[in-house]
Amino acid sequence: MSDLLRIEWRGAALHIEVSWVGSADSDRPVVVFLHEGLGSVAMWKDFPERFCVANGLRGFVYSRPGYGRSTPRPPDERWPPGFMHEQAHDVLPQVLAAAGIERPMLFGHSDGGTIALLHAARFHVASVVVLAPHLFVERVSLASIARARDGYLHGDLRAGLSRYHDDPDSAFFGWNDAWLSPAFRDWNVETDIATIGAPVLAMQGVDDAYGTVEQIRAIRRRLPETRLLEIADCGHSPHRDQPDLVIREAGSFILESTIA
Repeated sequence: MSDLLRIEWRGAALHIEVSWVGSADSDRPVVVFLHEGLGSVAMWKDFPERFCVANGLRGFVYSRPGYGRSTPRPPDERWPPGFMHEQAHDVLPQVLAAAGIERPMLFGHSDGGTIALLHAARFHVASVVVLAPHLFVERVSLASIARARDGYLHGDLRAGLSRYHDDPDSAFFGWNDAWLSPAFRDWNVETDIATIGAPVLAMQGVDDAYGTVEQIRAIRRRLPETRLLEIADCGHSPHRDQPDLVIREAGSFILESTIA
């Protein structure tokens, strides 16, 4: 069951949808789940709970501004190319402070993976697990995002997203307009992540329609100690396509690399 936290951002008070999962008595740092570009608390479904229970961990899930039950994006607000930096450096610290979380373990998917990396490059975290993060723009990403726009405008994607977001237009167009804007074509965060000091595990499906494995290989080029896992028979969402593998591998990584 989700609840709401209050933060301040861009001069306005916002409500942030949050949910606690897993083992309340865990003595490990809290695992903070960061959702994809169209995600929310509800769109994770039962994965955070399964992951945390299987590994004896406490988890915290939240919907970013504009998503889920969090305060929607104003209709005239357009997110800039640096919107993931804003989420990592301005919004996430406030959410963590409001929830009383220090030195989290970050678990991010897609845009949420990028946000996890950007946050870890500036703030102290225990460890980082990222699934299909984005470090630079690829043609395959833009092509899939353009197809998603067509599906939203002319197919059933909007109806599907309305089950998970109070305002599906807020969630969809915030993400989609930003990624498809001409100003986003040169977006790149490879140099931004070089200061990460925490252990990193990066996973990506080899059949990912939103990015190639060069995305996670780029992390290792900047952070040579990064552990990579390229997953066969897996698309853009390893936690949905190969949940048992992700629970096992990410859980082992967190427990091995993080001191209670």
